[in-house]
Amino acid sequence: MRKEICLSGSGGQGLILAGIILAEAAGIYDGFEIAQTQSYGPEARGGASRSEVIISNEKIDYPKIGKSDILLALTQKACDKYVNSLKEEGVLLVDSTNVFNIPPFPGKIYQYPITKDAIDVLGNQLVTNIISLGIIVQLTDIVSKDAIKKALQNRIPERIRDINKKALEHGFQIGKNLMNTSRV
Repeated sequence: MRKEICLSGSGGQGLILAGIILAEAAGIYDGFEIAQTQSYGPEARGGASRSEVIISNEKIDYPKIGKSDILLALTQKACDKYVNSLKEEGVLLVDSTNVFNIPPFPGKIYQYPITKDAIDVLGNQLVTNIISLGIIVQLTDIVSKDAIKKALQNRIPERIRDINKKALEHGFQIGKNLMNTSRV
């Protein structure tokens, strides 16, 4: 088993942290081999941002993604740029708050206004990344829910832990709802 995940958007959306949490959940708590890399534009906040995670039950000899199994696109620019590096049978999750045109893709597509929901339901767009993780885990079982909860607990400062726990649970619920409405 080898799964490659690309979390993409713009700086300030917490994608690097989301990648670290996902990698920790897979590696420390679920016991897989992991590799996590990141890149972001020189502008930092507002520039391009990407976090890649490889999860495998065998040793990982190359830490870069070839073709993603799962792509999270929080911006139109990220969707346009990375959708072609997604496996044909892959999973594409787009934030329909910011992604309006989805390029042709034969795999599973899930659309949800993640950023809008973070603001409307939880009152803070900064938890968009954690809601996204909850959705991904629910849709794909890439890591166990217990592992992602433990990694979140370990990585998020105590002063903002409660809202992030709510965001993760909210993401699980969104994922459940989306499972019934995807285009295959």
